[in-house]
Amino acid sequence: MRLIFMGTPDFAVPALHALITAGHDIVAVYTQPPRPAGRGKALRRSAVHEAADAAGIPVRTPAKVKKDEAEHAAFAALNADAAIVAAYGLILPKAMLDAPRLGCLNIHASLLPRWRGASPIQTAIVSGDSRSGVCIMQMDEGLDTGAVLLEGSTDITPHDTATTLHDRLAELGGKLVVEALATQPKATPQPTEGVTYAKILTRDDGRLDWTRSAQELDQHIRGFTPWPGAFTTLDGVVIKIGAAIPLDETGNATPGSTVDDKLTIACGSGLLRILRLQKPGRSMMDAADFLRGQSIPKGTCFD
Repeated sequence: MRLIFMGTPDFAVPALHALITAGHDIVAVYTQPPRPAGRGKALRRSAVHEAADAAGIPVRTPAKVKKDEAEHAAFAALNADAAIVAAYGLILPKAMLDAPRLGCLNIHASLLPRWRGASPIQTAIVSGDSRSGVCIMQMDEGLDTGAVLLEGSTDITPHDTATTLHDRLAELGGKLVVEALATQPKATPQPTEGVTYAKILTRDDGRLDWTRSAQELDQHIRGFTPWPGAFTTLDGVVIKIGAAIPLDETGNATPGSTVDDKLTIACGSGLLRILRLQKPGRSMMDAADFLRGQSIPKGTCFD
């Protein structure tokens, strides 16, 4: 088919590669403009931009599309059979949704209608879901409200982080969108019950609340790895937590306080053993290496 591809981050790259490998004609790629990144704040192109450029596909980077009639006309002039959208980051107006012959298909990283919105991968882990997946959705003007053509699922393991789940779902999305284009299955409206929303995340969402259970805090750490990152504070210093393990043991210690000298911390219920952590300006390190440089005795309190 003659396709437009619209995506920005790493999640969208496997789908772009899958469509190219399947023999589709990608006539244009839309992605967000280069953004300042890194310590030097140099402009950096998106992962999709780099992949499209390597494949020799024309790239368009409009900063806005909602009310840009000239952009709407240029989009329609591509005469695409369909537009494939994967974490593009801009809301498409009706003029663009309706322009391709088969409309716009979205690769969404959840089992809709659960976790519509911006952060479905992270939120599924943080919420303790046992399964996640990808839906290929016929886009409409709502927020992830369109009818579903295909879906595939994967278990969320006790060891999954947002990184590992992201990578599995990205590959699954590529396979499913190729299948959807080949088979053109009938779209099924989403159920009206069970709708949940995954919000746009901020850095402060990573803060650990020690009054919650050890299991919930483990999910928080895994779900927010690598971003926004789970953190706590010790004597006013931000400490990032990279990995931990919940323990079923109980104690009478105040939540947030250590119950030994091995970074085992009391929670609202249960205990959390910290496995990896990071000080500002340092690399993430194993707890044993961290404790060689800084003693954290029993009774130390994290905020």
